[in-house]
Amino acid sequence: MTDLAVLKAETRKAALARRATAHAAAPGADAGLLSEVLAGYRGAPMSGYLPIRTEIDPLPAMAEAAAHGPVTIPVIVRAKEPLLFSRWTPDIALRDGPFGTSVPEFDDFIEPEILIVPLVAFDRRGGRLGYGGGFYDRTLQKLRARRATLAIGFAYDAQEAEAIPLEATDQPLDMIVTERRVLAF
Repeated sequence: MTDLAVLKAETRKAALARRATAHAAAPGADAGLLSEVLAGYRGAPMSGYLPIRTEIDPLPAMAEAAAHGPVTIPVIVRAKEPLLFSRWTPDIALRDGPFGTSVPEFDDFIEPEILIVPLVAFDRRGGRLGYGGGFYDRTLQKLRARRATLAIGFAYDAQEAEAIPLEATDQPLDMIVTERRVLAF
C-alpha cells in the first residue's frame, strides 16, 4: 500500500468513528440547511442519496426538492464506472442495489446538474473522502467535462478533517452542508 493509500485509510477510519458518534447523538439530524441551499436551485435536475449505515439523512430535503423538479438517486452499474442516476420520488418502489444500497425498481435515467454527495470526511478546501470506490470522482469528472455541475457534500459537522489526502483524480466539492453550517468554495 502506498503512503497516500495508508493515509487515506487512516483518515477514513477516524472519520467513520466520528460520523458514527455524531449519528448516534443525533440520528435524525436536521436537513433544514440543505433544504435552504437547494431552494436556490428549484427545478434543476438533482441527485440525492438514500442514506446507508450512519450517513446523514438528506431525504426530507430531497422530498421537498422533488415537488419542484426531478430528483434522482445514484445507481452503480459496475465497478470503476461512473454512476447513473434514476428518478426518485418519496413513494417510489425500490429494489436492492450493490453495497447495501437501494435503487428504483424501474430505471428512469436522468443526468443531474446538482449532486448531493455522501462522504466519509471533508476539509475546509472542498476535499472529500468517500468509501474508496471512486464512483463520485469518476461521475463528477464525466459530468463536469460536459457542463457546470454543482457538487454539494452533505455530512455531520463532526466529519470535518484538518486536511483530506488527495490524488489528482479526486474531484473537489463546491459546497459542504452540515446540520450546523454551509461552507462554499
